[in-house]
Amino acid sequence: MRAREGGRDRRTEPAGTAPARARLDQPRTTRPGLINLPTYDPEAFGKLSERIARFLGTGRFIVWMTVVVIVWVGWNTLLPDSVHFDDYPFIFLTLMLSLQASYAAPLILLAQNRQDNRDRVNMEQDRARSDRNIADTEYLTREVASLRQGLGEVATRAFIASELSGIRSELQSLLKEIDERRETSEVL
Repeated sequence: MRAREGGRDRRTEPAGTAPARARLDQPRTTRPGLINLPTYDPEAFGKLSERIARFLGTGRFIVWMTVVVIVWVGWNTLLPDSVHFDDYPFIFLTLMLSLQASYAAPLILLAQNRQDNRDRVNMEQDRARSDRNIADTEYLTREVASLRQGLGEVATRAFIASELSGIRSELQSLLKEIDERRETSEVL
C-alpha cells in the first residue's frame, strides 16, 4: 500500500514512526519528533556579519559609542532623579556594553573566518598562476636556448660557406694557372 506524500510515493506507516527515505545518499529534510527550526541563508548572514564587523572597526563606531556613553552618563547624573533610568554604578550601561561586546566578538570572528577563506582561495589561485608563469618561463628559456644553438649553427654554416667560397676562388685561380701552363707548354 502506497500513499503520495510530498510529491513522492511512500509506504504508509503507523502513526508515530518515521517515514522511509527514498534515497539513502541524501540527508533527511526534517527530523521526526523535533521542532522545525527556522532556516537562514548562511551567505547572507555572513555578508551581514562582515558589514557589522567592518563598521565596528571604524573610527565612526568609536565616536558614536563614545557619544552614547557620554549621553547615558550625562542623562543619569546631570538630569533630575525622576528621569534617571540607570543610577550611579551604571549597571544597565555595563550590561549593554557587555551585550554589545558579546555579539561583536563572534561577528568579528565570523568575518575573519570568511576573509581567511577568501585569502586561502586567492593564495591558491596565485600559486597556480605562479606555477603557470614558471612553466611558461622555463618553456621560453628552452626555446631561446634552442634558437641560440640554431643561430650558432647558422653562424658556423656561414663561416663554412665563406671558407668554401674562398677555397673555390683559390681552386679557380689554380685552374687558371694550370690552364695557362698548359697553353705555354703547348706553345713551346
